[in-house]
Order: sequence, then C-alpha cells, then structure tokens
Amino acid sequence: MFKNTRKWIVIALLFLLTMAISTSALASNGDNKNDEDSIDEKFGLPVVVYGSALTPAQKEEVRKLLGVKDPKMVKELTVSGEDLERYIKGNKHSNMYSSAKITLKDSGSGLYINQVTPENITEVSDEMYANALLTAGIQDAVVDVASPVKVSGHSALVGIYKAYDEGEGTELNTEHTEVANEELSLASKLAQQEGLDKDKISELLTEIKKEIAAQNPATKEDIEQIINEQLKTLEIKLSPDDRQLLIDLFEKMRNLNINFDNVKSQLEDLSKEIQTRLEEAVGDKGFLQAIGDFFKNLIEGIKSLFS
Repeated sequence: MFKNTRKWIVIALLFLLTMAISTSALASNGDNKNDEDSIDEKFGLPVVVYGSALTPAQKEEVRKLLGVKDPKMVKELTVSGEDLERYIKGNKHSNMYSSAKITLKDSGSGLYINQVTPENITEVSDEMYANALLTAGIQDAVVDVASPVKVSGHSALVGIYKAYDEGEGTELNTEHTEVANEELSLASKLAQQEGLDKDKISELLTEIKKEIAAQNPATKEDIEQIINEQLKTLEIKLSPDDRQLLIDLFEKMRNLNINFDNVKSQLEDLSKEIQTRLEEAVGDKGFLQAIGDFFKNLIEGIKSLFS
C-alpha cells in the first residue's frame, strides 16, 4: 500500500511542476504586450509606416500589434515599392508588408528595436536592425517592427527611412541608407551561408565599428587590419570571399565618411546588449539541459516504482 501511495505522490508532483513551468512561460509571454505610450510633446506624434501591400484587415491587425489605439494619436504613412527603389535601389514592384512605429527620444537615450512579430521576421535580428540604422544615421529612438506575414525583414528599413524623411522631417543621406541596406544584407548572408549565430554577426559588426571610431583608419589596409583583428578576437572564421565582402563594405563606409565616433556611446550600449543576449543564450541552454536531466531522472524514478 505504501508503494502505491508513493507512486501517486510522485505523479502528482510531476503534474504540478509541469503546470508551474507552463504558467511561468505564459506569464513571460504576456509581459511583451506592446501598449501605446503617452505622447512626448517635445518630439510630437510617433510615426507609423504601413506596408502598401497590406489588406485593410491586415493593416488593422498591424495597428493593434504596434499599440496604436487611436490613429489620430500617431502620424500614419505608407511605404511602397517606389520608396524601396528610392532608398535602397530595390525593386519598385516589390510587395511591402513590414511596418514600423518610430518614437523619437532625447539625445543620448539610445536606439532600441522591438520586433513585435519576431516569428514573421525570418532573417533580421534586433541588433542587425540597430547596426544598419546607426550606419544610416538614425539614433535615439524606439523602433517597433511588425509584419502579419513571414518576410525576410529587409524592407522594414525602408519604412523607417521614410518615417524620418517625411514623418520627422530629418533628411537622410541616400548613399548612407544604401550602404546600411548592404550591411543588413551581408549580415543575413553571413548568418545563412556561414552558419553563424545572428547575435555573433551583430557582435562582429558592432566591434568593427567601435574600432573604426577609435582608430579612424586612413586606408583600406587599415580597415582590413581592424576586421582581421576582430575576426581573430571573436574566433569567427569566414571564407576568403565573405571576408573580402566585409572589407569592401567597411571601405565603402570609410569613403562615404560615415562617422561612427558620433554614435560611439550607442555602439557601446549595443555591444552590451549583444553580450547579454549571448550570455543568456548560453545560460538558457544550461537551464534547458538541467530541466531535461531532471525530467529524465524523474521518469526513470517513476519507472523503477512500477517495476
């Protein structure tokens, strides 16, 4: 009789533990809800840019995703294929689904990216967006990105550029926006073809920019040396072709006089965020392994009770 009682106690404990873990996960997901904030009178209305391919129903869905409770409380724009061609020399016949909400902040506040629908942005991480936007000259803002369908995520940049040009009245250098898009495309390519983690790619790009800001390289050879040093430091191995693409990209930035010294503090913040994400990823793996081992041992214990 004691043996049967012990069986049911163990089974009950297993059930309660499973419910606790499930409840914790649901609570965590609920904390990510995007609510509309009060308007900052210093900067005016937030700007929301919708993809032109959205149906009326999808547009309303995106409004809710971006926390827009009252359209009158934001400035609304639409981004089209013509904008894609204008800002990054893309195909003007492309369908645009990615949408974004831009809320300006005080100088020195930093650039924060929030993917509201990360499951629908398949290739671009928060840090990849941040790196590209800093290259384009965008800083000190909260940027929310959403899409009702699965997209690579590259076209969302165009909406953000249009928001600054037309919504905020801040003229962007189109040569800078084009090279920022090249940076994002290369980052995605390295993640796919080289099999590198997105956060690792973002870390590499951020550290290269920090060194460029610190050293102010005068030649392409100087750029190449900085890149090679960071690849070695971060223990990243690239093919000769991809290494050359990275060198050519940053050489183009040097020729355009993109000054990363102006965003040095934001690069530092971005670097810290990436390090935290990398450390959390390692910690999550350890936690999941511990949970797996626990359940494995628990199941084995239950089996022994019934044997």
